Amino acid sequence: MKMVGALLATFREAAGHTQRSLGEHFVVSEQQIASIEQGRRPLKPDLADQLDDLLDTKGALTAALAHMPEVDLVPLWAEEFLDREREAIAISSYENQVVPGLLQTEAYAWAVFRGRVPFYGEDTIARLAAARLERQRILHGDNTPITCFVVWEPVVRAPIGGREVWAEQLRHLRACSELPGLMLQVLPLDRTSHAGLNGPFVLLETPEHQRLAYTENQRGSQLIADSDEVAILTQKCAMLRSQALTPEDTRDLLDRLLGEK
Repeated sequence: MKMVGALLATFREAAGHTQRSLGEHFVVSEQQIASIEQGRRPLKPDLADQLDDLLDTKGALTAALAHMPEVDLVPLWAEEFLDREREAIAISSYENQVVPGLLQTEAYAWAVFRGRVPFYGEDTIARLAAARLERQRILHGDNTPITCFVVWEPVVRAPIGGREVWAEQLRHLRACSELPGLMLQVLPLDRTSHAGLNGPFVLLETPEHQRLAYTENQRGSQLIADSDEVAILTQKCAMLRSQALTPEDTRDLLDRLLGEK
């Protein structure tokens, strides 16, 4: 990715473009062009084709993408999602399997990765857990995004990793629920129906106010930019927030669970 980014920077400068002028031509932000050139964001094949035409690079960028090695630990869509997550001004999610990655403790993250089939080695788990904790830096600082997490009640009741890991995770959730700009809501188990029956998802709003959605399943992940699809998930998120416990009632539930541990 760094090599492809360096090629783009070289071709851009040779054609007399700045990052801003190139971004304006394709209606993307200057920061997005900079991220691609720095190797922090993947260059998409369709944009590579357009850049080859504009910069008259004889298909060089498209060919470079075609021969890039596969990303072993994180798929391409997930890489782009993580890049967009770092820049997001608003994040909303629904989770019904495990605690959202942005709210996991280190021990809980290790337990989640240890449960994967096929199994990960310890070195791989260590790298993945460290990367997950690094993501959480966006929740702390001066420019934190507005975040909303709706979590199904069985997730906070499941003792993933054992009772000590689970209790530590509950205490962490309780502390996170007090963070400025962060809303944590538990969707109660006794709801006879709710808007999250099709599974978990994440919604992002970029600094350019583009709305994106991200979904994962057993066989892969998908970053969604289609406005109609994103609108449907946005509606589901709004319904889930109305069907879930309030943030105050969620804190009371966590306190009760901690008292029962």
